[in-house]
Amino acid sequence: MANYPMATMVYFQFVFAAITIVIMSGSFLGRMNFTAWMIFVPFWITFSYVVGAFSLWGGGFLAAMGVIDYSGGYVIHVSSGTAGFVGAWWIGPRLAKDREDFQPNNVLMVLVGAGILWIGWNGFNGGDPYAASTDAGVAVLNTNICTAMSLLTWTMWDIAYYKKPSVIGAVNGLICGLVAITPGAGVIDGWAAITMGFLSGSIPWFSMNFTAKYFRIFTIIDDCLGVFHTHAVAGFVGGMFTGVFATPDGCAAYGLTNPGGAIAGNWKQVWLQLVGALFIIGLNIVMTSIIFCLLGLVVPLRMSDAALEIGDDAVHGEEAYAIFHDGQRSLLYGDTEQHHVNAGGELGHMNVTDGIPVNHDDRMATGSVRKDSPVSGEELKQE
Repeated sequence: MANYPMATMVYFQFVFAAITIVIMSGSFLGRMNFTAWMIFVPFWITFSYVVGAFSLWGGGFLAAMGVIDYSGGYVIHVSSGTAGFVGAWWIGPRLAKDREDFQPNNVLMVLVGAGILWIGWNGFNGGDPYAASTDAGVAVLNTNICTAMSLLTWTMWDIAYYKKPSVIGAVNGLICGLVAITPGAGVIDGWAAITMGFLSGSIPWFSMNFTAKYFRIFTIIDDCLGVFHTHAVAGFVGGMFTGVFATPDGCAAYGLTNPGGAIAGNWKQVWLQLVGALFIIGLNIVMTSIIFCLLGLVVPLRMSDAALEIGDDAVHGEEAYAIFHDGQRSLLYGDTEQHHVNAGGELGHMNVTDGIPVNHDDRMATGSVRKDSPVSGEELKQE
């Protein structure tokens, strides 16, 4: 920590906490009450995230035992994946039609986001030694090796099983590789990063494509973006195999006293990694359940079906997408169905009288005026 001022360290750790919440939100999308979300976030960070982070990074009991979590495989990914899955159960599912027809909105933007994520992860893992050191360079290199291998492996499984490559599948493989390398980025060798990439592109793939389809619990719990598979499973895989592949030199470079992992004859490290994973999983199951249970007594956790029929963006009084002004809604003005608009973006209820669009009480036309305008349909005709 001597390499950076405290303000920098505070911000660095803040970003870790923030991204954990962002990842978790992927499990709750499309139905969680926004008020409940705003209340949930500070309580979960305080009573769940902070406890896990301190236990592994702040000199807590897991750190004292020798559990390795280089950059958050357990603190961030196993915790967000576990809490997201548990929280999704407490909140309840999306509307059935939304679960059945869940197509990506914009695959090109997914690729843009994935590229930004990959680039940013170099700072995520490379920044953890708190210095521009050899260990930081190893962490960055291993991050890219593992991620590339994971992406290719996931794509290979897609081709083998579905007979075609998938862009969304490749992105899932990319994410799993980033997650899996995180707990051991700077303490393993390059060949181990390649091996871990193959594992992270395979085990979560089978989890998402088989386990999620044939185990009833995954059909009951609506994990919207599959955060459990891409973060909890991938993070667990990375953490456990860090216990296998960690080297004495890698641990020493990071300032750890661990004598490496199983490949160095230290099989105890595998057991320690399991203990760390189980604690983080148990902590998040208990704390997430307690918070949601108590929160549900104060405010609904899930939006009503009526609100979801309009769209979960209705809570903000806005329409997420307005393409060529077709079918917009003025949710700020209480509209509950889609309406036409003019070129200026004016909105209102639509009927047609003698070819002129007017509102339900025949006092206003959306072609040029707002709902509350006193202009009549006849005046509009004269215009």
